[in-house]
Amino acid sequence: MQWYIPIAFSLDDNAKEKALENNRDNSEYLLNLCGDWNFRFYESFEDLEEVFKRSQEVLGGKIDFVLHSIGMSPNVRKGKAYDDLDYGMLNKTLDISAISFHKMLQAAKKLDALNDFASVLALTYVASHRTFFGYNDMADAKSLLESIARSFGYIYGREKGVRVNTISQSPTYTTAGGGIKGFDGLFDFADRMSPLGNANADECADYCVVMFSDLTRKVTMQTLFHDGGFSNMGMSLRGMTQYNKSFIDENTDKETGKIIYG
Repeated sequence: MQWYIPIAFSLDDNAKEKALENNRDNSEYLLNLCGDWNFRFYESFEDLEEVFKRSQEVLGGKIDFVLHSIGMSPNVRKGKAYDDLDYGMLNKTLDISAISFHKMLQAAKKLDALNDFASVLALTYVASHRTFFGYNDMADAKSLLESIARSFGYIYGREKGVRVNTISQSPTYTTAGGGIKGFDGLFDFADRMSPLGNANADECADYCVVMFSDLTRKVTMQTLFHDGGFSNMGMSLRGMTQYNKSFIDENTDKETGKIIYG
């Protein structure tokens, strides 16, 4: 049997209770699985090593798969424009959203915590390849995340047969996504542009299960688009129709008359 390994970042008591609201049975099971840890802030590399050590003790053996699903930009949350970033906050964005993936992989490898032919996934977004208004320094973080998957995927694959991939998911309503400027419009645009529509969170979970399985044992170092076809679209009829309705002056600064680009 395979298991999810609950590695949680920065969840206080209020946030923990909120995490239980939508799926209380499964979440309580994970909380109990962590024993006296509950959920705590794993800040250092040593903390991550302890996570893998404790997980193997609780689960009775090495780990078959791991999902990295964390991202946050203080610059986005503070409304900082890309050409006026706070570099201290940029470092936090990269550390939380991308470098944490490297730390996780390095900790697992040093401890030999993953089974041979295990599968590791991280969630990314197409803004790593293209420019999206409002996505800001998270685009840089996702580009770094995908590069880490390729670099570590080569090493881990040659030595242990471990697969390392990223899934480029449709815009999905999450706490982090809600902080992106104009997210509702981005979500609607992607849905109109995609032949199959946006992939929701449950469908993303299904895809992760496939990638964790032995059915994809030869897939590694890839950025896999799970976005209803959006990444290969130019312009759909629905998108063009909406575009033709949008010739308005809302993107012009009322005081200066200049166009607002970001």
